[in-house]
Amino acid sequence: MTKARSYAGSGHFVIDAPVMRRSTPPEPLPQAFFARDVDVVARALLGVVLTFRGAGGRIVETESYDPTDPASHSYGERRTPRNAIMFGPAGHAYVYRIYGMYWCLNFTCGDGSAVLIRALEPIAGLARMRARRGTDDDTLLCAGPGRLCQALDITGADNGRALTAPPFLLTRDGRRSAIVTGVRIGLTKGAEAPRRYGLKHSAFLSKRFKDVE
Repeated sequence: MTKARSYAGSGHFVIDAPVMRRSTPPEPLPQAFFARDVDVVARALLGVVLTFRGAGGRIVETESYDPTDPASHSYGERRTPRNAIMFGPAGHAYVYRIYGMYWCLNFTCGDGSAVLIRALEPIAGLARMRARRGTDDDTLLCAGPGRLCQALDITGADNGRALTAPPFLLTRDGRRSAIVTGVRIGLTKGAEAPRRYGLKHSAFLSKRFKDVE
């Protein structure tokens, strides 16, 4: 905030009302951000602010998947109607259902690879997310991929949406703590691969990382 000055004659200035400087809104992430090695993107997404129709928060936990990974839907370059979006252009939402109940949001990185968004620190649209989740405990609103999609109201109808256009908005606000790495959650194949990434000491993780002081 600055104060404007106006000339009052005789070499004197008077101080007028304060003038508010408009802050420049953060730029949305470009498609090129996603068109990189999937593990690089999975780490780079930590700290990014994700909103969907105005609700969302800071990404605090991710997992990476690619065709070399037996836990991936694209393992062995196998293409199906379900995973087709993984083989399309980078920077799109890959949304699928698990256990016949819960939606999961992934960001495609091209060539059959994608990043699973596991958890957010809620910062926008809190009232809507609390109502959708039926809880006032903000640490549980988006802690886990199923909870996250329920809070943001993301469903299979959003599969294939571009991440670089509304209703998605992904921006960087410059805030990010140290990153920790561990094994992924709930897998029977590729379970030993250290491809889960999180912000150290975040209270909004789906599960704490082992051996983190």
